[in-house]
Amino acid sequence: MKLGKLGIWTTVLDRHPAEVVREAASRIESMGYGAIWVGEAARREAFANSALLLSATSRVVVATGIANIWARDAMAMAAGQKTLAEAWGGRFLLGIGVSHDVLVNRRGHRYEHPLEAMRAYLDAMDAAPYDSPLPPEGSLVRVLAALGPKMLALAAERADGAHPYFVPVEHTSFARGALGKGPLLCPEVAVVVEPDPTRAREVARNYMTPYLRLVNYRRNLERFGYKEEDFQGGGSNRLVDAIVPWGDIDKVEARLREHFDAGADHVAVQVLTRDPSELPYETWEELARRIAVPTP
Repeated sequence: MKLGKLGIWTTVLDRHPAEVVREAASRIESMGYGAIWVGEAARREAFANSALLLSATSRVVVATGIANIWARDAMAMAAGQKTLAEAWGGRFLLGIGVSHDVLVNRRGHRYEHPLEAMRAYLDAMDAAPYDSPLPPEGSLVRVLAALGPKMLALAAERADGAHPYFVPVEHTSFARGALGKGPLLCPEVAVVVEPDPTRAREVARNYMTPYLRLVNYRRNLERFGYKEEDFQGGGSNRLVDAIVPWGDIDKVEARLREHFDAGADHVAVQVLTRDPSELPYETWEELARRIAVPTP
């Protein structure tokens, strides 16, 4: 699977009808990005959304970041992965995760023992029957949404790597150490291309506020020295600047490269704007050009 160095992580496509999504996916592919990452939560269903994006493209990998293990049983997850990987020549990457208590409880499940739940889920996926044509050998790639050392160890043991979300560059270095040299490390990194500190941090805080209410992310950030006061009001300046690189395009590029230097194989960049429905084509194109994403 050729992920390339840079992918697009985006929720903006979920705010537009399918015909706009198809055009956007085709344009992102033409820029040379290696992957398009999509989430799930309360937006489009992960596998249906992936099929929509795969059908509009011919080269780019479509990745889930992440498909929630509580949204479907392990047999359905395994079948969905195999179906998409076979139908689109191995261009589908399955990212799965345990999600968060408030999102899981909303689905009628109980969020508890996430590490044990993920291990059991992977066992069930690997044992699931599938009586349809299989995808090409070696094309079933899965990564885990992993933040802490135990989930990262599980990602190295039972998956092809990890897809951390909402992390500073220090976590990328930490994750590479926990994974070792072989497994994929594909962090999501949100950015704001805006040189004015006040405006840039406003956009960043609008993005960060919901995540700072989630226990998993707060606990992870505490590992790197952030404290309760850093989580208030959408995040302290110190935390905002660590999680969301901002500034002119040169500064943003430099911060993305820090993640590669820290051990990332692939960075899924999420471009934030003041209007969450804006398709930031200009910034996508410039970042692709600067980080030397190979064109097809």
